Amino acid sequence: MSIEVWTIFLAVLSFAAYTYIGWRSRVRDTKGFFIADQGVPSIANGAATAADWMSAASFISMAGLISFLGYDGSIYLMGWTGGYVLLALLLAPYLRKFGKYTVPDFVGDRYYSNVARGVAVVAAIFVSMTYVAGQMRGVGIVFSRFLQVPVETGVVIGMVIVAFFAIIGGMKGITWTQVTQYCVLIVAYLIPAFAISLLLTNNFIPQLGFTFGDIVERLNGLQTDLGFAAYTEPFANKPMLDVLFITIALMVGTAGLPHVIVRFYTVPNVRAARYSAGWALLFIAILYTTAPAIAGFARYNLVESLHDKTPAEVQQLDWATKWGNTGLLSFEDKSGDGRLQFTPDEATNEITLDRDIIVLSTPEVASLSPFVVALVAVGGLAAALSTASGLLLVVSSAIAHDLYYRIINPAASEAKRLMVGRVMVGFAIVVAGYFGINPPGFVAEVVAFAFGLAAASFFPVLVLGIFDQRTNKEGAIAGMISGLVFTLFYIIGVKFYGMNTWFFGISAEGIGTLGMLINFIVTLGVSRLTPPPPAEIQLMVAEIRNPIEEQISSGLSEGV
Repeated sequence: MSIEVWTIFLAVLSFAAYTYIGWRSRVRDTKGFFIADQGVPSIANGAATAADWMSAASFISMAGLISFLGYDGSIYLMGWTGGYVLLALLLAPYLRKFGKYTVPDFVGDRYYSNVARGVAVVAAIFVSMTYVAGQMRGVGIVFSRFLQVPVETGVVIGMVIVAFFAIIGGMKGITWTQVTQYCVLIVAYLIPAFAISLLLTNNFIPQLGFTFGDIVERLNGLQTDLGFAAYTEPFANKPMLDVLFITIALMVGTAGLPHVIVRFYTVPNVRAARYSAGWALLFIAILYTTAPAIAGFARYNLVESLHDKTPAEVQQLDWATKWGNTGLLSFEDKSGDGRLQFTPDEATNEITLDRDIIVLSTPEVASLSPFVVALVAVGGLAAALSTASGLLLVVSSAIAHDLYYRIINPAASEAKRLMVGRVMVGFAIVVAGYFGINPPGFVAEVVAFAFGLAAASFFPVLVLGIFDQRTNKEGAIAGMISGLVFTLFYIIGVKFYGMNTWFFGISAEGIGTLGMLINFIVTLGVSRLTPPPPAEIQLMVAEIRNPIEEQISSGLSEGV
């Protein structure tokens, strides 16, 4: 069977499974809709967390960035994995012990203010909608290539699938769907990695082949021969300070992502949250230790396949023709010498490819079987849809639970709150679809903006809310607003209005670090200049960090 037929078959099969799971997991109350009845086992929640966190940026785009940036691409590995460790150790157990539904719920109660809750709702919506735009773009890219349909059509198909299991099943349906999606995406990522590693290094384990084989040496030589910096040369594509700022923004942004934090509310107790974090880290590490190898293999294969070929030779490559039809791969013989050249100068480069196609095209470039190529496509869909569903539920809960129920209509019935939640999922899907069709950048770039916004808005108030009893509502509100507004201003100015990167050349992807520092300074400063929180709030903060109480509550919940 052809690649397109295999893709349709596997996509229909996987979508049928997601839909069935969503239907079987349908809920009738808000606890099931927002936090899955707090009954998800640790290992299952770990897999769901990994799928929720490893989005289209991780599956589709991260290896592409590393492939283009070489050494400097390690910012995504260090930032995202380090951020998850930070979240698991520093925040997750305490937030789970607090026992609320959402991050705005924590902010509203910890800072005893509906204004603080409202600001957190706005921040959650900004972060989630920015993040979900990248996921819908990933869905559109996969469908555009493998089903040969317009990107817009692919985005709409993804919207319909996500809408079904998110609206019907809520967090419960999303959780069990994400467990399935993790299995799909990790198998889809590893099978071609094993095959290509064996072809290029004679070692089927990609991590070992990439580390101990001569592929890096060959790639460095290939890069320098073409006029590029060596693949392993540090700071060849980004200044050192920008690398540092982007890494920190991704790290603390991960620790502030509301759709990941909410996963720790779906387990029975604090102990289960800790185990869940450990399982998720293991599941994440499997993909993240493979990504650098995939990036290097893909870079080597693409250059070898396309460089110094005639346009006629390239047109004979079926995969190049089909990717060319998507507009994500293009060729132009600018020199008129009848040969296509990779060069570091954009003005003379004759082979242009979108970074988001690296992982998806790699099996085809390596001439793997159509089944494996289609499997990678379905894995990319699983990664994008799993994260999109979690993000959409964050938007739904922020509006339906934190805004409508906790501020506008506290007397709302269970049925009405559930209805508002489902309507908000539908509304968020429509908005996400629009940004998927008209994205502000490629997948990982868009996702990096979301991490920067999360770093600048949520991370300081979460950390100080747990570890500083003196931080009050005035400080939290001022800090969140100042960090979020500054970061939004810089990102929008640089990306859409041609503003210079005036802060020491820091890019829009890294400015969230400065936004976070502004948030910390403003929050601490204002808190010290205004009255302290009420005594009961300070006592509550002290109790959150009390390990003895944690052991007692865990023992009671387990029947000890």
